[in-house]
Amino acid sequence: MDVPNPEHDRLQQSAKDHLVLHFSKQEIDDLLVLDRGEGPYVFDTKGRRYIDALSSLFCSQLGYSYGEEMADAARRQLTSLAFNTSWGTSHPAAIDLAEKIADLAPADDYRVFFTGGGSESVEAAWKMVREHFIAIGQPQRTKAIARDRAYHGVTLGALSFTGVRPFKEGFGEPPVPVTHVSNTNTFRAPDGADEAAFCARLLAEVEEAIVAAGADEVALIIAEPVQNAGGCFTAPAGYWPGLRRLADQYGILLMADEVITGFGRIGEWFASSREGVAPDLVTVAKGLTSAYAPMGATLVRERVIAPLVEQRKVFRHGITFGGHPLSAALAMKSIEIIERDQVLENVRAQADPLRERLNHLLDLPIVGDVRGAGFFWAMELVKDDAATRFDQAERDDLLRGFLPARLREAGLIARCDDRGDSVLQIAPPLISDAALLDDIAAGLTDVLRDAGKHMSLS
Repeated sequence: MDVPNPEHDRLQQSAKDHLVLHFSKQEIDDLLVLDRGEGPYVFDTKGRRYIDALSSLFCSQLGYSYGEEMADAARRQLTSLAFNTSWGTSHPAAIDLAEKIADLAPADDYRVFFTGGGSESVEAAWKMVREHFIAIGQPQRTKAIARDRAYHGVTLGALSFTGVRPFKEGFGEPPVPVTHVSNTNTFRAPDGADEAAFCARLLAEVEEAIVAAGADEVALIIAEPVQNAGGCFTAPAGYWPGLRRLADQYGILLMADEVITGFGRIGEWFASSREGVAPDLVTVAKGLTSAYAPMGATLVRERVIAPLVEQRKVFRHGITFGGHPLSAALAMKSIEIIERDQVLENVRAQADPLRERLNHLLDLPIVGDVRGAGFFWAMELVKDDAATRFDQAERDDLLRGFLPARLREAGLIARCDDRGDSVLQIAPPLISDAALLDDIAAGLTDVLRDAGKHMSLS
């Protein structure tokens, strides 16, 4: 039931008059405006409660009940040192956080460069890659290999790696020449049921792309351990070790974009560790502070940064607020809470039961595939048993019309994604217990059953 709030109408009008929304149409009737959070729930300005089944775009690992602890950590930092840059100086909060992240990383030789978010982390990583190859006398390595549909950011450098073509239109030629290869989506793939054959084909395509681009001109292979755009594509067994082998064989650096999967989303500090590889570079952001403050980072292994150190070269890149003392203090507090409250253990314990709950959605005519890992899942929506895709008009109706309204009615925040395929994603806070996950699955069942009826599926 809505609670009267005189601020609601004012905020709606003020947003229309003054606020530019991200990745949204600018005129939204009844914009969802949230003003309070508690545990895994958020409340809007009408008093409606929602399960934040998306962790506020994969960010809020801890939900919304640690504000007092975070505020104490913020107060201590702000009353000792409110700000300092990382431009030739530093401060204890950033140094201690870098050491902690390095301790948690997939290998024991990472250094950490702080940024303000995910796109900045990817930009910084590419500049590190270029500086590395210039320093070792291979300046011709200016190209990269990325994957189709993958999202690596939308600043102009990071946009080069992003494989979502509509995001690139109108912005000119990308500054980095990138070859996009197939992603790891098994759904509809003719060899998707044969994991070994599927993996072998994908790796052969990567190698072919390297050779076609000029093996001595390729600097980087970039991929997410679980690809977000398109809907939570996991990798087949052997895929990441295969990428590591190809990178080493051709003298290329390997980067894992863990802006989403880092800091617990799939039950490990880094998803790369689960894949059994230590990438040369790792980018993180969202979960680093559990979204209590903005922050990102690029992890770089010693062998990548060593030529700059040995030659006393300047790394020609900097972010004014990279390593901000407040963000660093809150990131350290977030990591401390995740360790203390056994949050990763909770994700590991609940991941298989969550998978089983979500797999029951396959009984609904509209659900063609369920995929993901840990607390990061997607349901692909289809027209029939032959997995026929909805056309553009149908996707507009379903993903931009019916589902957002029906999800709000059900008290669920989830993500409707359209990359040509119709996808509904969830990423619950990592503190979610079995009862909450049951509520999410039950809510999705009701919503998707109604979606099937709306789309006239039998």
